[in-house]
Amino acid sequence: MTISRADRSAIAEWWRTVDRWFLSAFLMLIGLGLVLSFAASPAVAERIGLDPMHFVERQFFFMVPAFAVLIGVSFLPPVWIRRLALTLLVVGIMMVMATLLFGMEVKGSKRWLRIAGMSVQPSEYLKPAFVVVCAWLFSLKERRPEFSGDLIAIILFGMVAALLVAQPDLGQTMLVGATWGIMFFIAGLSWVWIIGLGGLAAGGGLAAYVAFPHVHARINQFLSGELEENGQIEHAIEAIRNGSWIGQGPGEGTIKHVLADSHTDFIFAVAGEEFGIMVCMLIAAIFGFVVLRALAFAFTEEDGFKRLAVAGLAINFGLQALINMAVNLHLMPPKGMTLPFVSYGGSSLTAVAIGMGMLLALSRKRPEQAMASRLAAPLMPRTA
Repeated sequence: MTISRADRSAIAEWWRTVDRWFLSAFLMLIGLGLVLSFAASPAVAERIGLDPMHFVERQFFFMVPAFAVLIGVSFLPPVWIRRLALTLLVVGIMMVMATLLFGMEVKGSKRWLRIAGMSVQPSEYLKPAFVVVCAWLFSLKERRPEFSGDLIAIILFGMVAALLVAQPDLGQTMLVGATWGIMFFIAGLSWVWIIGLGGLAAGGGLAAYVAFPHVHARINQFLSGELEENGQIEHAIEAIRNGSWIGQGPGEGTIKHVLADSHTDFIFAVAGEEFGIMVCMLIAAIFGFVVLRALAFAFTEEDGFKRLAVAGLAINFGLQALINMAVNLHLMPPKGMTLPFVSYGGSSLTAVAIGMGMLLALSRKRPEQAMASRLAAPLMPRTA
C-alpha cells in the first residue's frame, strides 16, 4: 500500500504511524483462526446436531466486527484510549456483577450473560480495560508523586480478582494477577512489595487448592503425571503426536471428533494434527514476536503510561496464549483459556481486538517522529 507524502488525511497519517509488524502479526493470527475454524469446528457442530458450518459461519460473523474494532481503536489518541479503558472497566465490572446474579450457570460457573439473544462473557472485556487503567495509575507517580496511584491499583486488582473468583474463574484470575504483578514490577515496586505480593499470590494459590475440589483434582492429577482416560488432555496429546512435523493434512484429522472443545480451548491440538508441529511452532513464534516487540518498544518509550500499557497488553496477550498452548501440551493443569484471535468465540475475539487495537494506538509513532521521518525521507539516497 503506497500513500503520497502530501496526503494528510486521517487514514494516511494512520498508515504512516501504525506499527505494521504488529498489524501483520494480528492479521496472520486472525487468518489462521479462520482456517483452523474450518478444520476444527465442523466435527463439534455435527456432534451436537448442528449444521457442519455453524461455527465457521459464526466465527466469520464475529471476525468482521472484531477487525473493524481492531482498526477503529488503533486510530484513537492516548487520552481517548484511557477514557475508553475507564468506561469499559466500569461497564465490565457492572456486567460481571450482573453475571453473578443473573448469568447462566455452565459447569458450576456463572461467566455468561444472555444479551439480545447472544452469550457474552463480560470478564473478557475487563482484561484490556483493567491493564490500561492500571498502567495509567502506575504511571501517575512520575508526574504526581503525591497521588496514591499504586494503592488505587492494588484496591482495583483486589476488586476484579474477587469478582472473578466469585464466578468462579480461577484461570482468568491467575492471568489477570500475573499480568498485574509484572506491570507492578516494571513500574518499579520495592522489594517489600515484591515479597508481600509474592506471599499473597502463594497464599491465594493454596487457598484455591483447598477450597475448590476441581482445582485440587486437576493439580493432583497433573503432578502425578497421569492422564485421564479418554480425557481432553489425552486426546490433545494424541492429536499432536499424530500430526508429527507436517500434519495429516487439512480435514484429515481424526482426534478432533472426540475433542469436546476442539474449536476453542484445544484448537492448538487440531492445528498440530492437521498441519503439524511446524505450524504450531509458527503460531507460538507469532505470539512470541508480538510480546518481544512490545517489550522492546516499552524499554525505549519515555512516556510512562504508554510504556506500561503496551507492555501490559502484550504480556496479557502472550500469557493467555502461553497458558492455552501449555495446557494442550500437558505442561500445566487444564485451564479454560482460549487462544487469542485463533479460538472460536465472539466475546474473546472482540475483547482481544479491543486490547490489540489499544496496543496499536499506543505504539504508533509520535507526531514528531512521523514528521522527522517525512523530512528525512527525501534526503535518503535512491537505490537503483
